[in-house]
Amino acid sequence: MVFAKIVETEKELQDAFFVRKEVFVKEQGIPLPLEIDEYDEIATHFVAYFENRPIAAGRVRFIEDLTATVDRVCVLPPFRRKQIGVLMMKSLEQYIKGSNIKKVKIKAQTHAIPFYEKQNYYITSPEFLDAGIPHRAMEKVFDS
Repeated sequence: MVFAKIVETEKELQDAFFVRKEVFVKEQGIPLPLEIDEYDEIATHFVAYFENRPIAAGRVRFIEDLTATVDRVCVLPPFRRKQIGVLMMKSLEQYIKGSNIKKVKIKAQTHAIPFYEKQNYYITSPEFLDAGIPHRAMEKVFDS
């Protein structure tokens, strides 16, 4: 059974970083100093497990009044297209909704836009490069 949870221990944080390094550093070639950044200290991290193995990660930051940002959402390759990303987004959003937040902002890699559109995010920017990878800003507004 797969489950996602808020990171509460150093081991869980290292598990989340393991998934992020596998996806963003090894698979996508993002330099480690860009992947592990200053926001990791202030973000709330999430990790998903399958049979006690970390398989997905993501983080949330509250950035301005009534707005949060979700980033570093990733799933290890063998677990993609199995609704793990949906589970991660639902977990992140459930946490956010408990904080009176009205809007979530993300920077989606261009190839992931259809995934986020299915989660009711909409594009708010032209394409731009982040760490050399094409992205678009997207947002989702929660109903009152």
